[in-house]
Amino acid sequence: MHVINTLFLLGIISYSTRIVAAEYSTIPNALTNNAVTQVNINGNDYFLSFSGLSKNKTYQDVHNKAYIYNVKKRQWHSIAPVPLSKENLILTKGLVGRLASVATTIKDKVFIFGGYTVAKDHSEVSIADVYTYDILTNTYQLLAPMPVSVDDSVALPYQNKLIYLISGWHNSGNVNLVQVYNTETNHWQQATPFPGKPVFGHAGGIVDNKILVCDGVAIKVYKNTKRSYQREAACYLGVINKNKPFEIDWRVIVHPVQRARYRMAAIGLTKQQQIVFLGGSENPYNYNGMGYNGKPAQPSNKVWIFDLATQQWQIKITKHASMDHRGLLYLEGKLITLGGMGEDQQVLNSVNLTPFN
Repeated sequence: MHVINTLFLLGIISYSTRIVAAEYSTIPNALTNNAVTQVNINGNDYFLSFSGLSKNKTYQDVHNKAYIYNVKKRQWHSIAPVPLSKENLILTKGLVGRLASVATTIKDKVFIFGGYTVAKDHSEVSIADVYTYDILTNTYQLLAPMPVSVDDSVALPYQNKLIYLISGWHNSGNVNLVQVYNTETNHWQQATPFPGKPVFGHAGGIVDNKILVCDGVAIKVYKNTKRSYQREAACYLGVINKNKPFEIDWRVIVHPVQRARYRMAAIGLTKQQQIVFLGGSENPYNYNGMGYNGKPAQPSNKVWIFDLATQQWQIKITKHASMDHRGLLYLEGKLITLGGMGEDQQVLNSVNLTPFN
């Protein structure tokens, strides 16, 4: 009954989406699980992609390659690869490629957080490194490391100064931390913790002082057998205290469908006062797209839209399904994903556009 009532409020809408190759060129190489962001400098728009996984999806395909797209010129370029600090090179035994990093932008500065490396024996190391990337000089600057290294987290900018890093995976388990980075002082501080089960692979967006975080994967522990990964269908709205930005009033929001998705793309749209979630998979999976349950994960073609004014959801259905995203972009009335996985876990080199007005 609860699910039926929720769907009654939503208003399910079908609309088309398309890949416009002529408008936005394809990425030079297929890639997924890449950190993405966008920036406007001197009136010019750029898309950026950092690290990720290439098409063969083995541990050897985890890379630190980076790309930039000049929207005006409709051109992609390779840029300097994402570095790794000396301390973390020791921890990773020389591995530099990583998955599940996250990126965001403050003014004209790009920030890249964490991720994890994958070794031949499948061991993983969560990276504490934080970098800022300068487009004009094609250089990275190492910043203060995360107090607790996380990957598969959510990074949200606030007031052109702070970046909230919410939950995520740390080496052997999830954390409920909300770690806040001050871009002006290069310092970290802890905010009110995430109230739900700690998760990885969740998604979220921010509009003004309101954060919405949904889904991901939690750990389930049993009495006489090893733990398992379990999708977590839950949404939480966090209201940041404008006078005390490390205080967050978290509230439960009714889930749009009661079925969790993993590694969706998400963004907050200030003009529309909406937070949007796109794609993802209902079957949580390892980095190669195979579900933890042994079944291949399949991407979703759903778009969830939460209206902050009405506190209600809309669901839209697109023609192209995708998953394995680390962020959602928006420009010229379109939602934009860079790469990701499509049907049958195929790694994409496409720039997918979804009209959204």
